[in-house]
Amino acid sequence: MPDRVGPIILFDAECILCSANAQFVLQHDKAEKFRLASIQGTAGAALCREHGLDPNDPTSILVVDGATVRRDSDAVLAIYVGLGWPWRVLSLLRIVPAALRDRVYRWVARNRYRLFGKRATCWTAPPEYRNRILT
Repeated sequence: MPDRVGPIILFDAECILCSANAQFVLQHDKAEKFRLASIQGTAGAALCREHGLDPNDPTSILVVDGATVRRDSDAVLAIYVGLGWPWRVLSLLRIVPAALRDRVYRWVARNRYRLFGKRATCWTAPPEYRNRILT
């Protein structure tokens, strides 16, 4: 089981949209607050199972921060809040009821491969970010 220091973002490394978001986080997380784990990797799959997500059929992004687990639109908003200014402005989207935000999130999640594509192999981080990736 991975060391649980700081929030861990569990993402689908086969999904082009999800991988692009992971790259965005790595580039804009100047404080290096977040670590990332591919749902297809050993650590990511274990965390998925621990929190009730099937790693073979990932339907959501998870942000695991100690005992706190955020999923769906709450996870996305937690990431952007954690990135700080100017990205934390997106937290204003919390005024939209979670039921509506999650409905949109789940639609995109269900259709992500069709809309954005799927990688033949999982995305891997460049060497300068490898210390922030759980395997």
